[in-house]
Amino acid sequence: MNTNDIYELAKDIVKKANDLKNKYTDEINAKVRYVAIFCKNDEEFNNYIEILKNDSNEVVDDTYSGPVFKIEGIETVSGILKLLKIRRYDDEHLDLGDADFNVSNYEKFKNKYVDNPNFKLISREDYEMIELMEEGYEVRVYFSNPPLDVELGIK
Repeated sequence: MNTNDIYELAKDIVKKANDLKNKYTDEINAKVRYVAIFCKNDEEFNNYIEILKNDSNEVVDDTYSGPVFKIEGIETVSGILKLLKIRRYDDEHLDLGDADFNVSNYEKFKNKYVDNPNFKLISREDYEMIELMEEGYEVRVYFSNPPLDVELGIK
């Protein structure tokens, strides 16, 4: 496993999340802002972190569930990805991972989709996000307000 393998996994998550997003929304041009890879065990978690740190990627947010790295930027089907989280094993997150997309008008998007099947509003102290999931699908999709890259000042 090396950095390119991790980036390929992130690109795969974006591709699958983009397909799910396009299946349920009209936000076809929404750009990816952030990806989280869900680790299957502690060994995988520690290995991914070591690989990314050894490749000079900066930890820009160190959360309880895992660090968020600012990466140089990788081309995906939904634009350039600059934020990558490695998430600790959690039996609530057995999928491959998730991708967060930026929508053109969050409030309008929320009003249109939040009450639809497969969508769920998640409110936190400083932000909220809309989760899109389909049973049996390998990834989750999020639409955050404000987006994490904006919150962290990443351009």
